[in-house]
Amino acid sequence: MATEVKCPSCGTPFQLEEAMANEYKKDLRAKMQEYTKQKEQEYTVKLNEFAAKEQQQQLLFEQRLQNEKKALQMTLEENLRKSIASDFENQLLMLQKSNADADEKLKASRQKELEFLQKEQDLKRKEEELQLDLQRKLAEQRETLAQEIRKQEAERSQLKDTEHLMKQRELEKQLEDQKKLVDEMKRKAEQGSMQLQGEVQELILEEHLRAFFPFDLIGEVGKGVRGADCVQTVRNQFGQECGKIIYESKRTKTFSMEWLEKLKRDMRSVGVDVAVIVTQCYPNGMDCFGQMDGIWICSFDEVKAVAYVLRDSIIKLANQSRSQENKGDKMHLLYDYLTGSEFGEQWKAIREGYLSMKMSIQRERDAMEKMWKAREKQLEKVLLNAAHIKGSIEGIAGNDSIQLSLTDDGDDALFLE
Repeated sequence: MATEVKCPSCGTPFQLEEAMANEYKKDLRAKMQEYTKQKEQEYTVKLNEFAAKEQQQQLLFEQRLQNEKKALQMTLEENLRKSIASDFENQLLMLQKSNADADEKLKASRQKELEFLQKEQDLKRKEEELQLDLQRKLAEQRETLAQEIRKQEAERSQLKDTEHLMKQRELEKQLEDQKKLVDEMKRKAEQGSMQLQGEVQELILEEHLRAFFPFDLIGEVGKGVRGADCVQTVRNQFGQECGKIIYESKRTKTFSMEWLEKLKRDMRSVGVDVAVIVTQCYPNGMDCFGQMDGIWICSFDEVKAVAYVLRDSIIKLANQSRSQENKGDKMHLLYDYLTGSEFGEQWKAIREGYLSMKMSIQRERDAMEKMWKAREKQLEKVLLNAAHIKGSIEGIAGNDSIQLSLTDDGDDALFLE
């Protein structure tokens, strides 16, 4: 039951429980607002702290990411720098090695050229000395001969005709012997010069063959050794030996047929099937490279083309001979294939296609013949009607000439006279 009381100041009655409840509610509402404000302040503080921590962590993450990027970039740059330096060093070493090889080859070629020039100079000097000695000897012989002739002229009046003739024959014989001696000395000098020129041509021929065919073996035959000047062992793209070509180098003004027989003997001794003579002059009846008595003959300018052709022929013959190897096994494999089901099915398909085409052609032929028979009947009908018209016109026209022609041929023309 509610307790009713009056206000001492104004005398207004009110419920005590309600007044106490309002005070309590007011006090509780104030406490609730204060608590809510405190919680909101704490939430704001924690939210600010969380945002600060999150921003700090974001900064740390970005800083760590930047550091890792810098470290990775530095590592990549270092590796790239090392790789570039290594490649550059390798290329530099290769260039230095190639330059060193080129210098060595250049030095060797210059040394060979110097030796060749020295030999050529020595040969010219020896030839000049030989010519000088020869002229001196000829002058001495002429002087001696002139003195003897003058002596003979002085004594001619005192000698008989037979003795004079004998002396004259002796002098002529001496002069002829001197001429023979001079010719022999010239021949020996020219022979020495031609031998040196031939050796130079042999060396150039070997160098050209090595440059043309770097994978072939170019063998040099030493001086004094029986055989050709140069032997080329032909190899295919797999490094297999396919055959040999021998070369004989000649640098003379006339061609000797004895070279052919000599090179044939060399072919049999070395065991090759192709031989080439490289010469400056051709035999009678030849003006360019060709084959004579089983030996190829060409000039120094034509040796490259001839070597290419002969080498290609040798490789093809070697491949053909290799294809004949294991011929029995191939025959067995071919027999197994021909008697197998695969070949039978393929041949059966070919036979079916052939029969189908043949039947189609036969049907077309039958249809065309049928059509031709029908047209022949129509043609006979036309000719029969034309004959009837002819008879009718002859009965009407009498002897008047009327020409009726169905075709241009004379056999099918109808004449009415």
